Formats: sequence, structure tokens, C-alpha cells
Amino acid sequence: MNQDWTSARIRIGVVDSGHAAAQVPHVAASAAFVLDGGEPRRVPAEPDRLGHGSRVGDGLLHCLPQAELLVAQVFRERLATSAAQVAAAIDWLVDEDARLINLSLGLREPRPVLAAACARALAAGVVLCASAPARGQPVYPAGFPGVLRVTGDARCMVPTEIAALGAAHADYGAHVRPLDGSLDGAGASMACAWLSGMAARHLAAGGSAASLPGWLAAQARYHGVEDLESLKREKLKHGH
Repeated sequence: MNQDWTSARIRIGVVDSGHAAAQVPHVAASAAFVLDGGEPRRVPAEPDRLGHGSRVGDGLLHCLPQAELLVAQVFRERLATSAAQVAAAIDWLVDEDARLINLSLGLREPRPVLAAACARALAAGVVLCASAPARGQPVYPAGFPGVLRVTGDARCMVPTEIAALGAAHADYGAHVRPLDGSLDGAGASMACAWLSGMAARHLAAGGSAASLPGWLAAQARYHGVEDLESLKREKLKHGH
């Protein structure tokens, strides 16, 4: 039975660099989180100077055009932030009734303040999707229990293709390029956005956070980690 994901409007939280002017009609609320004396403080959001959050937003709206975006700005001049800022952003998004929060970012240290914010969000039934590296040490919040870990997968050649990896480094893989096909922002960050967009479809159709992993597994075109030979075959099949 096919789900109708085109009717319900749900709120998706985006912890990133902001949103584009063209996305304003889809933004239900926005705020920036800065450090003031080492403590996070909420202030009005500024225009997206980096374009990273705008590309993430494009991906989410491509998957679910009726979504309402809640934009929590934690990046401004550069793609650097703190666990305290991200934690404050997550708490605000939960208060604003986000059903899913996209975290196309990764911090090196598992700070308790961020772990606690993620645990609160998960306890509230919010789905958390975060970027995970394809190799190397874990990053956070992807490394915390209950957070969906998403990395890029070269087999996923179009935005709505996903891979159920079930691997030590990541739960899912997805397309790595933004909607315009450029290399700007390509990688695990964009893969996370595409996976979040697909997950949002399930929630918009009345699905629950608990049933999401099974639904994603059913939607996945690929299962297990990619290997060189299967990747070559897929590229040949698509004329690459």
C-alpha cells in the first residue's frame, strides 16, 4: 500500500547556516544561536552567507514541498560551531514542534551538553538525522545513540535513492550532490539532507519515528556497504 505523503504539513528543523530568500515562504520560524560569554544565546537569524543551509533546505523541500522549515542558524562566517550552540538549537526546535531535525554537521568531541539535548529530542519523539564520515573517527551528534547516521553513497545517483548500510560507520547512505548537481556542499552533509527529506515523507504520511527504520529499509535501493565491483556495474548501467 502506497503512502500519501503529499497532504500533511510537518515541521522540519534545520541546524545549519540559515536559509535562502527564496525559501522564506516555507520558513515557519528562524533564529540564530551565538555564544555570549561562553553561553549560548538566541538572537535574530541573519541571511545565509555560506549557502550550506540553503542547499540543505532545497533538498528537503524537493522531497517534501509542503514542509515547514524551522531554521536554527549555528554557522555564520564559516562552517564552525560549538556543542553548546547546537544543543540550544535542538532544544529550540523541539519547542517549536519539529518532527525531524536535520544536522548536516559533525563535531569531534561527544560533549555532554549535546548528548543531553539529543536525548531530550529523541524522548520527545523527534527524529534526528546527522552526517557521518565514510571513514575515520565518529563525529557528533551522529555518534550518539538513537541518531540516524547518514553518509554519502556513490551508488545513489539521484536524490531519492538511499542505501540501508547497517555499517559500523553509518546507518544509511544517500546521494551526495545538492539539487543543482554542483560540487558545492557535496558529501555527507547533502546525503544527510536527502535522507531527512525521504524520512519526512514517511512522517507526513502518518508514519511514526518507531516505524521509520523499517520504512527506510523498504525504500532502500541498496543494502549493505558499497563495494568497488557493484559500483562499477551501476555506473556502466547508467552510462557513466
